[in-house]
Amino acid sequence: MTPPRLTTFGESLLRLATPTAEPIETTDTLDVHVGGAEGNVAVAAQRLGLEATWVSKLPATPVGEKVTTAYRTHGVDPAVVWDERDDARLGTYYLEAGAAPRGSQVIYDRADSSITTATFAELPTDPFTDADAVHVSGITPALSATLVETTKEILSTAQESGATTIFDVNYRSNLWDPESARETLTAILSDVDVLFVAHRDAEAVLEYDGDAETVAADLHADFDLGLVVVTTGEEGALAFDGERSAHQPVFETETVDAIGTGDAFVGGFLAAWLTDESIPAALEQSAATAALKRTIGGDAATIRPGMVESILAGDVDEISR
Repeated sequence: MTPPRLTTFGESLLRLATPTAEPIETTDTLDVHVGGAEGNVAVAAQRLGLEATWVSKLPATPVGEKVTTAYRTHGVDPAVVWDERDDARLGTYYLEAGAAPRGSQVIYDRADSSITTATFAELPTDPFTDADAVHVSGITPALSATLVETTKEILSTAQESGATTIFDVNYRSNLWDPESARETLTAILSDVDVLFVAHRDAEAVLEYDGDAETVAADLHADFDLGLVVVTTGEEGALAFDGERSAHQPVFETETVDAIGTGDAFVGGFLAAWLTDESIPAALEQSAATAALKRTIGGDAATIRPGMVESILAGDVDEISR
């Protein structure tokens, strides 16, 4: 049987990270990884059994090609518009890993990257119209006014074509303020079937009060959503489909690299739920995928189904690849 087809759309960046404990200002070495929310979701979902395509716009340079090569390594199909402008650029971010009491620091350099100019008209449409599900995060419309319109057109086109549309609020305060985000996101949610949102973002950005179950039920009703998944940090996550709710605690893990954990959670959930697993089973897989990601360096969850199965079986001392 052909696996479900998932398409994601969004920005990818180069992550330049210092070796552990070294400040940016003194290090002579930077480790390079490819990262980005929607790409991370595609990687986790692909590695757990879906057919994933990542759509974006990249500079037509070796730097842009590095991104597509990285995704192909994980089996993800990059469907990319190449930016031929002389000043085309890929966003980057610098990560200075810290340890208590000195926290980690992230410095972005992503302004005017190629993705910010991506219009729906120039993107390939087949990945959206032929997919079983299409995923975008709130990071994408936060990057430019152009991407607000592109995101809306992608979701409405996908929904009209019969795809399940998935949106992760994924609020970033360094990209926009809560009021601007709320205005844009509430307009986008009319074309969304499945919503992922952190409880803190539901409160601070969307202005929904109450516990996770109350927030999920209210969002479900107000935006006519098919499914709402609310993450609650160390308390785990809750999903509500209009009739019943399911809760999943986190799996304990030693954190090596937390970046990309939320994306791994979404990818793990979709890999199970889109293959007709129950919501509780999908939540369980998503929690295990997120826990595994925290043990892996880089942005992407470089995992295999056997590793997730070992976590779910409680065989944490003999994780199978």
